[in-house]
Amino acid sequence: MTRPSHRARAESPVDTRAFDLLSLTLAVVLGLHAAHLPWWLGIALALTLGWRWWQRRRHIGRVPRWLKLPLLVLLTLAVIAHYGNIFGREPGTALAIGLLVLKLLETESARDVRVGVSFACFALMAALLFDQGLIVTVTVALGLLPALATLRALEPAQAQVTLQRSLLPGLGLLAAALPLALLGFLLVPRLSSPLWGAPSPRDARTGLSDNMSPGDFTDLLIDDHPAMRVSFEGAPPPPDQRYFRAYVMWDYDGSRWKYVDIVNREPVELQASRTVGYQVSMEPTHQYVLPMLDVPLGAPASAGLRQDRVVMADKPVNDPLTYAGRSAIRYRLQPELGIRARDRGLSLPAGFNPRTLALGQSWRQRYGADDAAIVQAALALFHDGGFRYTLSPAPLGRDAMDDFLFDTREGFCEQYSSAFTVLMRAAGIPSRVVTGYQGGYWNTLGNYLLVRYSDAHAWSEVWLAGRGWVRVDPTGAVRPQRVSLGAAAAADGQLPWYENGWLQSLRNRWDIVNRWWGQGVIGFDALRQRGLLTRFGIRDADTATLGVLLATSCVLFIAIGLAWALLRRRVRDPLRAALRELEHKLARRGIVRRHSEGPQHYLSRAARALPGQRGELALLMKCYLELRYAHDEPPPESLRDFQHAVRDFRVVRVVK
Repeated sequence: MTRPSHRARAESPVDTRAFDLLSLTLAVVLGLHAAHLPWWLGIALALTLGWRWWQRRRHIGRVPRWLKLPLLVLLTLAVIAHYGNIFGREPGTALAIGLLVLKLLETESARDVRVGVSFACFALMAALLFDQGLIVTVTVALGLLPALATLRALEPAQAQVTLQRSLLPGLGLLAAALPLALLGFLLVPRLSSPLWGAPSPRDARTGLSDNMSPGDFTDLLIDDHPAMRVSFEGAPPPPDQRYFRAYVMWDYDGSRWKYVDIVNREPVELQASRTVGYQVSMEPTHQYVLPMLDVPLGAPASAGLRQDRVVMADKPVNDPLTYAGRSAIRYRLQPELGIRARDRGLSLPAGFNPRTLALGQSWRQRYGADDAAIVQAALALFHDGGFRYTLSPAPLGRDAMDDFLFDTREGFCEQYSSAFTVLMRAAGIPSRVVTGYQGGYWNTLGNYLLVRYSDAHAWSEVWLAGRGWVRVDPTGAVRPQRVSLGAAAAADGQLPWYENGWLQSLRNRWDIVNRWWGQGVIGFDALRQRGLLTRFGIRDADTATLGVLLATSCVLFIAIGLAWALLRRRVRDPLRAALRELEHKLARRGIVRRHSEGPQHYLSRAARALPGQRGELALLMKCYLELRYAHDEPPPESLRDFQHAVRDFRVVRVVK
């Protein structure tokens, strides 16, 4: 009987095992991209994948074309309706994942399976366009295991094994590929920016905004992702001095505070009595502002210092950014206030918050020119007036400050800083709102301060004669723990991830690994690559040098791998060892294998010499030839059966 042609084998239906592994591969891809897809599309594709897997187990054959074509059109229209087009990172990925699942509807032959595996591997790599963190990268690598197992299942005469055992060879291949992957990571010339461009602002964690109204911070305060990590020169400042300035907001329209970017028109005097140096590793925000410890003495490179001590970068922070700074934590800022700045710091919109304005004016009448006493009166109101700190306050109406101060009396930093600033302006004290971060977790192992988005905060600055701008945090009058212990202590269980102390501690320790990954892997850019060989005397490794090193290293690794494979095959070939054992048993009875004699001819001659054991030797010869030539690697179960058969074989007699 002639063996079927390669084309015939490719068109014949694949067995259930290969199809199941391909379905598992697609399920892994879909699960990895679930967070990037619209929820309705993810559910629809998951149901389609599950239905096709169930249908294929009941009936072998492709899904009818009249069903596939409408699904293809529906997928394309759904992507266009949701995203507006099919181009770009998000719509392109959604369309690709949908096409991958629909490909399963027509998958029957080995060629279809190989196409599906190739497409699935591409879709796995596309997940790195959204997130290049350590966990996602490892997940993408492990997602290749079912794809490799699927290709292995297409090999002829593969024995049925458990799912765990079918994934083990792929794990070995991934481990063997690590050295080459490391070479590629270090030596493949890098571009100054990725081919796909910067991540779109749609998925960016923008953090703080340049405007604020009561309630805007709610989503930010429940976001536990890292915002930045700060390393200090020497001991870190105490918790009540860990204020990181982002935006200074002067303009108020009755409902919203707004930052206006004004370049320095006149120098602002700053008298610093104590300063601290530090380095900030900031996550991408796609904004220009660079949070600095209050109050910055200057701006880092490629950034500018504004008149109100706000630091703005020259371009948006689209990638992780590290910058150094020096700030004053004991200071006098602008002890002399100009007329224009004073008018701006006292401006209030007409027709809003009449009760709040009346309260501020009454304090001015009571305390006269004693501005410090007015400040203390406002703080005493918050401390003793039955106010409550909560992340889910009652909604406010048109006169938001009136509603907050006299009715609801509950809120968080936004409400307290806004109300305090309006009260100060009503009393004739120049004031402004400052937003940024306060507190953070001091990571003892990593020796850095971890600041999360949930550490976002708003406070006030008032101008006092002879002292200049003074920071006042009215939230601390209501909940002192917010300043001394951080956002977790002030939330009182309103932040669920803080309820379990050991889990939070574990997450903070895990951040050390994330920091290393971000700096050593994600932050390994073209500039760092050019300086990679500095310690070997090469100051600037150009593309040609890196290419030569890459080619040389690849050739060396290939040579080492080939030598190891040949040596392993020569030394660790259990099938060859079993045949030699059989040859030794036959040689002791005078049947010696000639140098030019193949195993088939040798065992046939031995069968003629031992007519009483002809059937046993013929079976051994058939098993050996099948194990040696019908598989790239003999199945372990069949190999063990052959070894046991050789071990049990006994030569009865030799016929001369």
